[in-house]
Amino acid sequence: MTKKVLVPIAPGTEEMEAITIIDMMVRAGYDVTVASADFDGQLTMKASRGVTLTADCKLVDIADEEFDAVILPGGVEGAENFRDSTVLMEIVKQQMYDRRLVAAICAAPALVLQHHGLYPNAIMTGHPSFESYFPASNWRVKRVTYDINDNVLTSQGPGTALEFAMEIIILLSGKAHAWTVAEPMVTIPTLQYHKLGDA
Repeated sequence: MTKKVLVPIAPGTEEMEAITIIDMMVRAGYDVTVASADFDGQLTMKASRGVTLTADCKLVDIADEEFDAVILPGGVEGAENFRDSTVLMEIVKQQMYDRRLVAAICAAPALVLQHHGLYPNAIMTGHPSFESYFPASNWRVKRVTYDINDNVLTSQGPGTALEFAMEIIILLSGKAHAWTVAEPMVTIPTLQYHKLGDA
């Protein structure tokens, strides 16, 4: 069965992260929904560096659907918009309660997940400028970090977006499938994430 993936976007979303994630999920053969978290209901919006992004639909239109992964790109303004979206937060909470994968990168781990206290015991990473948002015991300086107990994956920023997306594919479909995506791109599945319990 084809994996279903949700990638929300909002004004101020980090475009390198969003596009890398969406592109990689499509390459993996997943059913990808790009949904607008814009409060005015607009499908087209400006990303953090001025690139225009266009969603497939509004979040409210797919709020009752189930996804194998919900993936949150960063960008400070974009993450703040995610944080303040009641619909998105209900989707993320349901994903968490059902133990389906939630993944967040850059500002999103701090401004969305940590802000709402969704994974209080999870080991996470994020953009280095947000380290102070996390208890020292929960923070890892690692490009990609996976907490197996909470099924939450986090990553640092635009420069780690490719690794982050590849780890999502590994978690959803295994390393063999990830290789079929990686080889034509002239990259490799890394398996470099920091598992819960690692030093």
